Amino acid sequence: MKVHHLSSFSLLWIQLTVAFAGKILVFPLDGSHWVNMKILIEELHSKGHEITVIREADSWYISEKSPLFTSVTIPGLGGFEENFDTFLSEQLEVRLQRRQASLWSQFWNGIQMRQLVVGQFTQFHKKVSEIVIQMFEDESLMQSLRNAKYDLVLTDPGIGAGALLARRLELPLVFNVRWTIQGEAHFLIAPSPLSYIPFTSTELTDRMTFPQRIKNVVAYFVGMYGLSTISEPNYKPVVRKYFGPDVDYSTFFLDADIWLMRNDFIFEFPRPTMPNIVYISGFQCKPSKPLPVDLEDFVQSSEDHGVIIMTLGTLVAKLPLEISEEIAAAFAQLPQKVIWRYTGQRPTTLGNNTLLVDWLPQKDLLGHPKTRAFVTHGGTNGVQEAIYHGVPVVGLPLFFDQPDNLSRLRAKGAAVIVDIAMLDRHIFLEALATVLYNSTYWENMKKLSRLQRDQPVKPLDLAVFWIEYVIRHKGARHLQTQSQMSWIVYNSVDVLAALFAAVLLLVFTCISVVKCIWKILSTGRKVKSQ
Repeated sequence: MKVHHLSSFSLLWIQLTVAFAGKILVFPLDGSHWVNMKILIEELHSKGHEITVIREADSWYISEKSPLFTSVTIPGLGGFEENFDTFLSEQLEVRLQRRQASLWSQFWNGIQMRQLVVGQFTQFHKKVSEIVIQMFEDESLMQSLRNAKYDLVLTDPGIGAGALLARRLELPLVFNVRWTIQGEAHFLIAPSPLSYIPFTSTELTDRMTFPQRIKNVVAYFVGMYGLSTISEPNYKPVVRKYFGPDVDYSTFFLDADIWLMRNDFIFEFPRPTMPNIVYISGFQCKPSKPLPVDLEDFVQSSEDHGVIIMTLGTLVAKLPLEISEEIAAAFAQLPQKVIWRYTGQRPTTLGNNTLLVDWLPQKDLLGHPKTRAFVTHGGTNGVQEAIYHGVPVVGLPLFFDQPDNLSRLRAKGAAVIVDIAMLDRHIFLEALATVLYNSTYWENMKKLSRLQRDQPVKPLDLAVFWIEYVIRHKGARHLQTQSQMSWIVYNSVDVLAALFAAVLLLVFTCISVVKCIWKILSTGRKVKSQ
């Protein structure tokens, strides 16, 4: 009987698992964004879901064959990886020109950097839009995607392709998001008062002085206009061609059923939000694993001083030699051991306490009890992992959202930021010493770590639940607001104008009536007097 009951229970459980399993079409953004998308895919696969990933032929990290998913390969971006490396080098070179620059030169330097970003991303989205057109024109591909009967599209809105494909296939849409083609996600769908919500790249906090609020408002309008010039010329023609001239382009990127936000209010400043935003900050974080033997031996050799980790992410493995020399010289003056992911020319100032490696297990090192500080560029994944493991940060922001990420950690007393354009061994050493020997940085980061871990549901489980929720209910339209309207309607300018006109009409009518009565009374008095 026991065996029979056990078999029945197992059969029932398998049936339930299969019943809730879905077919998910994933259109990811390559590079570092794939790192956290893959974690979602791994978890969804473990729950029995069938995953199909659309990848480019020249993908950086997304393999064609995987036990986790079936791939659909489409034409690639045509050597974008090499172009991107060139772009990063140019950005870094422009930043370093500020070292000896006057105020006017620094202003011009900022314009040059902006032009580089706008030009590169305009070309990037142009190629993405061309890929979308190729897909839509490939009837065989589109028919195979329709025949597969997917339950939803999961995509990163850092590119517009996934949202366009979901609309074309008439499928529910889930975003794995912090950044979109139109900027930071909150600014697109949630009320964002600029009086206390800092715009991207301003490095402001939620407590702004009057001059800072002026800067914030100006940055918002300039920034949103700049983003529109990057995305709209590339995606609007696609929308007009395949969905009709009267279809609102913006709705394609605001129409997701669920926004899985790679952020939360431990890291972010408090702000208004929306019911279909689900916060999954730190979902990629896991307890550390044992280090390789040689690395563990090096870490243990630090004794009570501990170790410092330095890495500038997957895209920047080396720096100009003059900067590397200054960094190495600063490290050499510390009693701590240093593990530095660096593939450039070996600095002549490198100390015996510093180990250069081509790759390092970042999560495992951050979770090691001997780790004392993390030198990072400030990418979202690295910042969240530093918070999870409670390791204070010395930030060297380079591009994109990195200054913004690090400024939030600094505002919470968990990071010191060094401008790489102004970096020398003395400035860098001072920043390291501040984080290492001022205990408030360690305490503040440990507090953030406790807050991040103290949640009723693990962020990864929460993400999977809401993806499955969309599958079960074929969308989540009831959570969407009707905020997709013009600025005039959104801010009730038309209503205020109508009310103002009504008040003016009432006042004018009252004045006219009073004048009329006064005229009648005046005429009566005049007749009597005569």
